[in-house]
Amino acid sequence: MSRSTSGNFRAAAFAGETDEVVICLLTITHAEMAAPVRLSSDPTERIADNPVTYATTSRGEIFLFLPFQFTLPSDQNDVPPRVAISLDNADRALIGLLRTVSSPLQVKVEIVLGSSPDEVEVDLPIMQLSEVDYTAEGVRANLVIDGMQTEPFPSGHFDRGRFPGLF
Repeated sequence: MSRSTSGNFRAAAFAGETDEVVICLLTITHAEMAAPVRLSSDPTERIADNPVTYATTSRGEIFLFLPFQFTLPSDQNDVPPRVAISLDNADRALIGLLRTVSSPLQVKVEIVLGSSPDEVEVDLPIMQLSEVDYTAEGVRANLVIDGMQTEPFPSGHFDRGRFPGLF
């Protein structure tokens, strides 16, 4: 999976030290949810005082700050994309959401820079939340591509052993 990024992003990523902030934005959706949940890895701006709430605004959408760590997928062609994510359990509503849905949550991962949050630098395909493990300290999960998207096509071969009537 190759990525096309801006010069500013590459300079920030490869610099020993930089003032640039790399922000991960998550958009979590599900058919059983009324509205998507949008999370940011950075407390870019204070949007409320009571309770104190921080968020990142990108393309007109507000992504609430929730501390989390993430690992981007490998660029190797023979390895299916997988994002490891670890969220601090600052809000018990997240556990409630995980317990109530009957199928995997869909997660969109986007990477932006703090200086230009409206310009998406890395845009991953929609992934599914899998291998979820939650404790009092936090939630750990993997984001994976839907299994049907990684299946080979065509999946079978028309040969004499499987389809003798064709020959």
